[in-house]
Amino acid sequence: MSEQRKAPKAKGYSDAGASLTKRALKGFLAVSGAPSEDIDWNNATLRQRGRMLYMASPIASAAINTNRTKIVGPGLHMKCAINRNVLGLSEDAVKEWQTKTEAEWQMWAEKKTNCDALGMNNFYKLQQLAVKSWLMSGDVFALMKRVDKTPLNPYTLRIHLIEADRISTPDNMSKTTVPSMTEGLNPNTNNRIFDGVEVDADNRVVAYHVCNVYPNQITSGKKEWHRIEAIGANTGMPNILQIIDAERPDQYRGVTYLAAVIEILLQQRRYTESELTAALVQSFLTAWITTQTDTTEFPLNEIGSGDIDGIGDQPDDITQSENDYEMGPGTINHLAPGESVTLGNPNIPTAGFEAFVKSICKMAGASLELPYDVLIKEFNSSYSAAKGALEEAWESFRMRRSWFVDDFCQPVYECWLSEAVATGRIKAPGFFENPLLRDAWCGARWDGPAQTHLDPVKEATANEMLVAHGWKTNEQVTREYYGGSWEDNAEIILRENQKYSAVPNQTAKKGADDNGNE
Repeated sequence: MSEQRKAPKAKGYSDAGASLTKRALKGFLAVSGAPSEDIDWNNATLRQRGRMLYMASPIASAAINTNRTKIVGPGLHMKCAINRNVLGLSEDAVKEWQTKTEAEWQMWAEKKTNCDALGMNNFYKLQQLAVKSWLMSGDVFALMKRVDKTPLNPYTLRIHLIEADRISTPDNMSKTTVPSMTEGLNPNTNNRIFDGVEVDADNRVVAYHVCNVYPNQITSGKKEWHRIEAIGANTGMPNILQIIDAERPDQYRGVTYLAAVIEILLQQRRYTESELTAALVQSFLTAWITTQTDTTEFPLNEIGSGDIDGIGDQPDDITQSENDYEMGPGTINHLAPGESVTLGNPNIPTAGFEAFVKSICKMAGASLELPYDVLIKEFNSSYSAAKGALEEAWESFRMRRSWFVDDFCQPVYECWLSEAVATGRIKAPGFFENPLLRDAWCGARWDGPAQTHLDPVKEATANEMLVAHGWKTNEQVTREYYGGSWEDNAEIILRENQKYSAVPNQTAKKGADDNGNE
């Protein structure tokens, strides 16, 4: 008797998430394409929906604004941190150079006419705008423009923020006439274009195509694109910066921060609006007229508007039809024979409304890396639970702050410093000759809002213990929790103590008369 062949058993993921036979997974036909297909072709829709939710959904606006406030707050402030070991400078020389450079930087960064190409925002407000646009649209671009010097501003560098929509593939370079298909080919360079981002044969970004208008903008002007090279051929410095949080390799355009929660936030908004409408209807004491009359004999939905007192200012506000009724405080209506009134008494708010909204907020917050307590600003749980929520949120804030510094703040500072050194306003030997020395001169840290404290006394006690055991330094604690510099604080305290010690001891003179007699 021949051995009967058995059907092979499913192995590994074929019997789990990759199963094609399990009932629960039969209809789950997931197909993923290239990033340009999965992201770029859908990005226009995602951006519009993300912006709509920001403007119409309190949860969406809370998520973006909370990130803006915690990532940059009033602005990330530059603090020079040059590498004196590489540069071979003394501590005093380092301090002198950093003080001079920071003063020059503040002169440029604090005035909106000095740093903003539009003259609308200083550098710190540009940070706030950039973070907000980055999260809302998926990415944002900063064009490094040059203008003439002025008597009050010796620097030519200006920053022009460009919203994501304006970076797009030119119509004459598109591979197809379908608007959603964003790929193109530059006939002059033979480079591919992915939604306005031009890459060479090695898939390296070489240029961006900036449109002069928005896709849905109503304008009579001619639609044009300008090609901006990513890196200047002569200077080696960036001409345009892209602030982006990529989620896949070979991805050239960002996705809105709200992409994964668009559906649930929209449904939550609709549900909330329906509950609000129902509550308003109940407050109006809605009534229905029941009649035995043929409904064809009187019009429907032609009740006059009136005013809040039931009497309109205009004669037309009061209906003259005997078949129409108007209600208001103290109003008495006489019904015709065969008619009766039924008063509405809906059950508002619906049982479970609050629990449903909380569940939506928790799901959205989990996706956005914002615990419920932080997203809703509701810290009613225990101290340990609230502290855990804050610490979890701050992990994402610090991460995004690091990304933002790398993509925007530090490159802008290096471009500015290059001009300052080139014009002789700041001395930095070897800056343009040796890349190692250049990096040493460009060292900087960016201080921003510190982590929120639920119980400052407990936090201070814990930090004191960490410093005492050498697990943290005073500098680390100061930066993490207060956003400043411990060394600067120590110097200020020293000066304060010196001034305080110079003040005569008034206590010894207590009770003395004008002649010094007790």
